[in-house]
Amino acid sequence: MSAMCGIVGYAGPKSAVDVVVDGLRRLEYRGYDSAGVCVVADGHLSVAKRAGKLANLEKELAEHPLPVSGLAIGHTRWATHGGPTDTNAHPHLSANGRVAVVHNGIIENFAQLRSELAEVGITPVSQTDTEIAAQLLGLEVEKGAGLSEALRAVCNRLEGAFTLVAVDAEQPDTVAAARRNSPLVVGVGDGENFVASDVAAFIEHTREAIELGQDQVVTITPSTVTVQTFAGEPATVRPYHVDWDLSAAEKGGFDWFMRKEIYEQPKAVADTLLGRHDASGALRLDEIRISQAELRAVDKIIVIACGTSFYAGLVAKYAIEHWTRVPCEVELASEFRYRDPIVGPTTLVVTISQSGETADTLMAIRHAREQKAKVLAICNTNGSTIPRESDAVIYTHAGPEIGVASTKGFLTQLVACYLLGLYLAQVRGTKFGDEIAVLIEELDKIPAAIEGQLGDMAGVLQLAADFAEAPSVLFLGRHVGYPVALEGALKLKELAYIHAEGFAAGELKHGPIALIENELPVFVVMPPQGRDMLHDKVISNIQEIRARGARTIVLAEEGDADAGPYADVMITLPKVPTLLQPLVAIVPLQIFACELATRKGHDVDQPRNLAKSVTVE
Repeated sequence: MSAMCGIVGYAGPKSAVDVVVDGLRRLEYRGYDSAGVCVVADGHLSVAKRAGKLANLEKELAEHPLPVSGLAIGHTRWATHGGPTDTNAHPHLSANGRVAVVHNGIIENFAQLRSELAEVGITPVSQTDTEIAAQLLGLEVEKGAGLSEALRAVCNRLEGAFTLVAVDAEQPDTVAAARRNSPLVVGVGDGENFVASDVAAFIEHTREAIELGQDQVVTITPSTVTVQTFAGEPATVRPYHVDWDLSAAEKGGFDWFMRKEIYEQPKAVADTLLGRHDASGALRLDEIRISQAELRAVDKIIVIACGTSFYAGLVAKYAIEHWTRVPCEVELASEFRYRDPIVGPTTLVVTISQSGETADTLMAIRHAREQKAKVLAICNTNGSTIPRESDAVIYTHAGPEIGVASTKGFLTQLVACYLLGLYLAQVRGTKFGDEIAVLIEELDKIPAAIEGQLGDMAGVLQLAADFAEAPSVLFLGRHVGYPVALEGALKLKELAYIHAEGFAAGELKHGPIALIENELPVFVVMPPQGRDMLHDKVISNIQEIRARGARTIVLAEEGDADAGPYADVMITLPKVPTLLQPLVAIVPLQIFACELATRKGHDVDQPRNLAKSVTVE
């Protein structure tokens, strides 16, 4: 099985293999350690699958073409159960050879189901939990069930998070798919229909989509789409139109999607800010199903997130506490529910997840809701599970982010966090309307500020060339610069595969200064000059590390003359209010990581061992 995989299914008049493989190519960022496809033709299933990147499967198909067919399913995998081998690649077949399945998610009770299969003489050939679903489906269709009926019966026995897509050799015009806590969308075409884990898979064929609800099964033929609940009841569906085009999922002249996405940040930030206030200047957010009285009663805020989103949450803590005077904790989603957190009806839990499907975060919000807390989601994916299970949503408008290492996703999450802080300040009366308006004005200037930065990155590109062989890089920051240091280090770990650490600068003398040695590159995020006390303290930190032979790369706002004498390299940041500085401070660090990884010859868009979002715990 796979934590986060690309899944595509097609029923229609075109060459199904071509449609599915093209779709998989657009989804390869979702998982890329094996790929496979299955067609139904002449009453038989024909399968091709290979470990490694999609190119390996394409080579196999070129050498050994599958039969021509208008019905196929395909998959790119990110391995969890069973290593990335040809045998463990999807699709998986039932013992009787009638049914093929592709799967995203984890079947938690697979060991117990595997034992039951052993009792009826079925021994799985792979190490995957997916094959268990294929074998169970095979038994159901043998009893005479239609594919959709069989899928419902099997789903009712499975525990965990999953998307399953299946075909039956004896139903040559039908693809059936089901979802629980895992993404699945339907593409509605003209005489053809699609299922996929992401609209990018079918966007060149149709812009019309249907969002599948929790615990639903969809059956597609070339001319029909039928959706039912796991109980077999007709389900209400929500059709929608996809408003971004194929070029958004193409590289647009850049060497990497990631670099393209860094350069899309001015637009993404502007889009996330769009339409957030009414004519009177009062802030409006997307879907707020929490009354103002309830928001005024909140006495604690807990931000839960993972990875880059967690660092956005650390910035949010500074802003939210400063603007609202409400205590704010930030917690890794994976740790949250395992420490018996103190959560109740006056707690606001804020979840930050780009995909809206992150398993750790989803489980954390379910725990919070059981304790009667209110949940607000910050998310980039409309209609995904986390927003649907929350009381309120602020959508970021980053557009599709293909590069696995998040860039515009991070910036738009920061913007959403600022909007949330200001909205709470408005509702709770801790800031006057004109104060909020001034801050919104400052936010509105950020896209132009980033645009200006991106036009002047020659110095940062040169730094990447200079430090291409550095075995280790450190990042220091104070106040909101500290999460920036953490995120800068994470980008280098993800992309360049080198040791990189972010520290709070004040912690330097409490141990990390022992790491400083000759020629070690150290990036220092200078607080804006308004934070006089902090500013001076960080200058003394720079002197300490420089005295020990480190190379200091100082990110300081324009006009900051104090840091210059102590910097080996200066990177100038646009002047912005202190709390908003992360929006501009992270940009050169993203470019640095992208360029350093490029110079090392790494695949920047698909770093080793990583997938775009982690939909299992």
